[in-house]
Amino acid sequence: MKSDAGQANKVRIIGGSLRGRRVEFPARPGLRPTSERIRETLFNWLQREIPGARCLDLFAGSGALGIESLSRGASAVDFVEADSKVCDRLRENLHKLNLGKAQVYQGRALDWIQARSNCVAIYQIAYLDPPYAGASLPAVAASLDSSGLLAASARVYMEHSAPLDSEVMPASWTELKSKRAGQVYYYLYASPKSE
Repeated sequence: MKSDAGQANKVRIIGGSLRGRRVEFPARPGLRPTSERIRETLFNWLQREIPGARCLDLFAGSGALGIESLSRGASAVDFVEADSKVCDRLRENLHKLNLGKAQVYQGRALDWIQARSNCVAIYQIAYLDPPYAGASLPAVAASLDSSGLLAASARVYMEHSAPLDSEVMPASWTELKSKRAGQVYYYLYASPKSE
């Protein structure tokens, strides 16, 4: 990636109907899309859950995770991003790719979740990949867990630069998968099943 804030960076979609298309995003502090290698593993994990799923891409950044989901058959994706310039570019990319089943919201992840607690929007998949130096994943996970936004048995993906302590994650969540690629630790959790 280029370091000049005026330059555009690119990420390639690796699967589905948009495979091979490139998405540009602005260079911003802390914005680093999930690598192709990690995305390949993640979407192998999620291959049965993606078709028809409604997804939530918190800390959307480049939008790579949400766009990859739409490319692979997700029914809709809501993107949440704090940076207004990043939101603008994400909207442009969604328009260029003719992805009408997506909505971009500008705001901090915790604020966005709290404002929508107990809404009717239910997500089968949520992606939590914040800037490594920024938001606290346990706090965001706890807020998401108590919000009512997750469907029964929803899948929650998390990525960080340090191992996540399972004791600070929501007690009702089950860790399904975890892996490390270099200095990146990534996890897939399941929220509780319905009674």
